Amino acid sequence: MFNLAPLMLEKVGIIVIVAFLLAQMRSFRQVIQNDHTTKEKIMLIVLFGSFGVISNYTGIEVQHQTIERPDWLTDMNHDSALANTRVMGIVIGGLLGGPAVGIGAGVLAGIHRYTLGGFTSLSCALSTILAGIAAGYLGKKRKQQGKPISSLFAVITGMMMETVQMAIILVAAKPFADAWELVQLISLPMIFGNGLGTLLFMLIIQIIKRDEERARATQTNQAFLIADQTLPFFRQGLNLESSREIAEIILRLTDADAVAVTDDHQVLAHVGVGSDHHLPRTKPETGLTRKVLENGQISIAKSKEEISCMEPDCPLQAAIVLPLKVQNKIYGILKMYYTNPDKLDKVQQELAEGLAKLFSTQLELAEAERQTKLLKDAEIKALHAQIHPHFLFNSLNTISALCRTDADQARKLLLELSSFFRGNLQGARQMLIPLEKEIANVKAYLSLVQTRFPNKFTIDFQIEPGIEKVMIPPFTLQPLVENAIHYGFPGSKTKGTITITIFSKDEQLQIIVADDGKGIPEEKLGLLGKQVLDSKKGSGTAIFNITERLKGIYNGQAHLRIQSKVDQGTTITISIPYDSKGGLEQHVESLYSR
Repeated sequence: MFNLAPLMLEKVGIIVIVAFLLAQMRSFRQVIQNDHTTKEKIMLIVLFGSFGVISNYTGIEVQHQTIERPDWLTDMNHDSALANTRVMGIVIGGLLGGPAVGIGAGVLAGIHRYTLGGFTSLSCALSTILAGIAAGYLGKKRKQQGKPISSLFAVITGMMMETVQMAIILVAAKPFADAWELVQLISLPMIFGNGLGTLLFMLIIQIIKRDEERARATQTNQAFLIADQTLPFFRQGLNLESSREIAEIILRLTDADAVAVTDDHQVLAHVGVGSDHHLPRTKPETGLTRKVLENGQISIAKSKEEISCMEPDCPLQAAIVLPLKVQNKIYGILKMYYTNPDKLDKVQQELAEGLAKLFSTQLELAEAERQTKLLKDAEIKALHAQIHPHFLFNSLNTISALCRTDADQARKLLLELSSFFRGNLQGARQMLIPLEKEIANVKAYLSLVQTRFPNKFTIDFQIEPGIEKVMIPPFTLQPLVENAIHYGFPGSKTKGTITITIFSKDEQLQIIVADDGKGIPEEKLGLLGKQVLDSKKGSGTAIFNITERLKGIYNGQAHLRIQSKVDQGTTITISIPYDSKGGLEQHVESLYSR
C-alpha cells in the first residue's frame, strides 16, 4: 500500500498537468461555465471521458501483491486489476456538467475500462458509470439549491465515489479473496490520491471561473466608462463631430485598432488604422458594413476577405460590425477593426455587443428627448399665440379715434403697435430674447394702454444697470404687467402704481412685478400658476402659461412665486438661473444638451 501511494500521486499529477495545460486554452475556459448548450455538454462528455480514458492507459497494474508500471497500458492479465485516477475526472465532469455529462463521461470511461480486461473490469466499469450518475445528480441538486460546487464538496464526493468503487469491487469481483486482497492494497492510496487530485483539479477550475468573473467585471466597468464618456455626444445625435468624439473614446478604451461610425448612408467617422482611405462623408465601402445595413444583424469577420475593403493594401484583418437601432430601425453602424484576428476574441465580441446595446439605448433616449423638445417648443409657440385678440381691436379703435383729433399721436401709437406685434412675432420664433427687447415690448404695450386709460396707473421701472443683454424667455414680463393693469385696478377711481424691479442676486435673475391694487383672494392664490382658473374677470391663463414655459425651458430650476393680500396688492417674483457673465443662454443650451 505504501509503495502504491507515490505512484498514485504521479498519476494524479499527470491528470492535473493536463488540466492545467487545457486551462490555458480559451476554448476550455469558455466551456467550463455554469450553463451549457447541448453542443457544450457533448464537448464536456468527450473531455472528461477522455480524462478517464487517459487514466486507464496510464494506470498501475496490480497483480496480487505485485505492482507493475507499464508506460502505456493497453492490455491486462485476467487476474490483474488497475489502480488509477479514472473516477476523479468523471466525478468532476458530473458535478460541473450535470447528469448528462456525468453519465456520458462515465459510460465512455467505463466501457474503455471494461475492454482492458482484468478480474475487476466489470466492477470498475459499473462503478465508473455509477460515479458519473451520482456526481451528475449531486451537482444538479447543489445548483438547484443555489449553492456553488466548492472544492470541499467535490473532494468529499470524489472520495465517496472511490469508496463506493471499493465496495462494488468486493461485491462483484471474483474470487472474493483476490478482491479483498486488492482493496486492502489500493483503497487508501486511491481514495486519498483521487481526493487530492480532485482538490487540485477544482482549484484550477475555480481559478478559471474567477478569471472569467474578473474579466467580465472589467468588461462591465469598461463598458460603463465608455458609455459615460460617450453619453454627451450621443445626446447630440450621430453627426460628424459627435461621431468622431465617440470613435476616439472607444478606440482609446478598447483593444480595437480602428473604430468607425456611420449613419444609414455615409461614414461619419473613422479613427485609427486605415483612416487614410476610410474617409468621412463617403458611402460605406466595405461589403461587411453594407451587409449589416441590409439585414440589421451583427457581423464578425476574421479575415481581410470577409471585410471586403476596396483598398487592396488595407491593414485591417478582422472586424465586428454592430447595428445601432432606434425603435427597431437601423440608425447607424458601429465598427471595431483589428489588425490581428486573434485580438477579436470572445471578450471583445461581448464588449462590442454590450456597447452596441448601450449606444442604441442612448440614441433612443436622445431621440425621445429631441421629440420632447420639439413638442415643448410647439407648446411654447402655442402659448405665445394666446395674446388677447381684443387688445389689437381696442388699440386699432383708439388709433382710429385719434386720427381725427391728434394725427401725430395716432401715428406714434401706430408705430408702438407695430413694434409690439413685431416683438410678439420675434418672440414666437425664439426660445430666449435679450431682457432689453422684452422691456421695449412692455413699454410699447404700456404706451397703447395708457393712451386708453391715462389716469389709471403709473409705471416705475427699477432695473439694475448692466443686465440688459441677459437672455430671458419672451412674454415673461408683459403678461404680468397686463394682469396687474386689468385685474389689479378694475374700476378703481384712484391711480394705481405698478413697480417693475429686475436685478441679479445669488446667481439668479430676479424679476418682480408689484402692484398696489385689489389683490387676490386666498382661495385662488394657491391655484394660480398650477391650473387654468375659470372666472368672470379672467382665467389665470397668463400665469399658468409663464409657469409652464419656465418648467419647459429650465427643467425646474426657475421659479414663479405669488404674494398677495386683498386690497393691499400683489407681488409676483420670477427667479431665473443666471451667472455673473450673463451666460443664461449658454446655461439653457447646456440644459437642452443633456
